[in-house]
Amino acid sequence: MGLFSKIKNMFQKKETIEEDKLIETEVNEIDEVIEKVEEKKEFKEEKVVETKNNNVKVYEKGLTKSRQGFVSRLADLTNRYKKVTDEYFDELEEILIMADIGVNTVMEFIDRLRDRVRSEKLDDPEMLKELIVDELFIIYVNDSVLTSKLTFREDGITPMLFVGVNGVGKTTTIGKIGYQLKNDGKKVLLVAADTFRAGATAQLKEWSEKIGVGFFGKEEGADPASVVFDGLKMAQEEKYDVVLIDTAGRLQNKVNLMKELEKMNKVIEGQVEGGATETLLVIDATTGQNGISQAKAFKEITNITGIVLTKLDGTAKGGIVLAIKETVGIPVKYIGLGEAKEDLQVFDIEKYIYGLFKDLM
Repeated sequence: MGLFSKIKNMFQKKETIEEDKLIETEVNEIDEVIEKVEEKKEFKEEKVVETKNNNVKVYEKGLTKSRQGFVSRLADLTNRYKKVTDEYFDELEEILIMADIGVNTVMEFIDRLRDRVRSEKLDDPEMLKELIVDELFIIYVNDSVLTSKLTFREDGITPMLFVGVNGVGKTTTIGKIGYQLKNDGKKVLLVAADTFRAGATAQLKEWSEKIGVGFFGKEEGADPASVVFDGLKMAQEEKYDVVLIDTAGRLQNKVNLMKELEKMNKVIEGQVEGGATETLLVIDATTGQNGISQAKAFKEITNITGIVLTKLDGTAKGGIVLAIKETVGIPVKYIGLGEAKEDLQVFDIEKYIYGLFKDLM
């Protein structure tokens, strides 16, 4: 073999060795990357599980008053009856009505329960516990596809209107939802179009500073539609993702309020194709049947896409969630289960049913 061939072979071997080393290095680097990705994946999965567990705990804690009153009466009923009788059903009906579930819902529920007791030949009240939970869940869902997710636009800004009478926690709700959306990576603007209630603009501005999002407002008494117009203009210029709009809650003058909301909606539609993606009605759960009356009244004057039920932790009548769905046919999208920003929860029927009946099962 000539010298050139030897040198050539030597370099080829060297290149092969270096290539092998390079490949080994690259493989090691890829393994490290895969390991880091797996670690991140595991961390995310752990965080998701942790978040879900925390949310379940918030439901459990927030529904304590309802559970203690409602479930203790159900447990007492079960203990007093050895067999399922007409008297048992009468007392069960009364307990459910007292929980503010709604008379029509309760009547339908009792009929369904009677049918299942007959068809499955059940006579032990203890065995009815699971059936009660099951049937209440079925009645809420009612063969429909329910979603508590808010609707967002993929392109441009997403305006959302918040309506509700004064004192239900509307401004606070806007602040809490704004906080959650900001944490989801969205650029949020709060618009103070409730220009008639004293201090409403200042309160919303305070919330914007507290959660670190944008704010637009004018002086008290300004035309609400003009506030919305200028607020949307600012949102477009400064490339905001979501605009949360506070509105007046003067339900005692429905005609004026309807005209005001119509004017706002026209302004929104004029600036954003398709208009507002959500019109959320905020109701105070502690007002019980009065809250349901508000839902009916607002549904008459504007297109409500979802309910936000505040202060559910402050009432023993947690059944109002079922009553609202049955009465007005609008899904509950959020429930307030405490004062903290994190206590406003996206509504989950399974967590709600579990939180309500946890001590019964």
